[in-house]
Amino acid sequence: MLQTQEELLKVLDQNSIEYTNHEHPAVFTVEEADKHHKGIDGVHSKNLFFKDKKKNMFLVVTLSDKSIRIKDVAKKIGAKNMSFGKPELLDQVLGVIPGAVTPFAVINTGDHKIKVVLDEEMMDNDLLNFHPLENTATTTISSKDLIKFMEYCKQDFEIIRL
Repeated sequence: MLQTQEELLKVLDQNSIEYTNHEHPAVFTVEEADKHHKGIDGVHSKNLFFKDKKKNMFLVVTLSDKSIRIKDVAKKIGAKNMSFGKPELLDQVLGVIPGAVTPFAVINTGDHKIKVVLDEEMMDNDLLNFHPLENTATTTISSKDLIKFMEYCKQDFEIIRL
């Protein structure tokens, strides 16, 4: 069952995951989001949804200003011929639209198997910022609480240096 931002925040509360939610106009790119970061502590993220030729799916989460080469990432995570997942697949698997991709969306995966890759450089920071399933807000949580959330969702993840 797909969760809304409100339902997600209740799950965070129920699991004693501290967060701060910041409302802002809808943003669809990292560049648009950068315009709304003033006053928000922590690092901001880039969240990329991929699939490979074997139909494996990946959610790669890294720093917003980090340059990513798909071929290099694919090699590090063991993917073959990786490409961006189509919006329809993104909606079906994570329940979000392009521009709202977030590690919080693993709450929506249900029976879909997805490999989550968290960039070690991002996870070395105390505070992280992600959309709370909608691109009209940014939610700040600690890196430790992101791991706690992944465990709550029973989502396997890997922390590697991208």
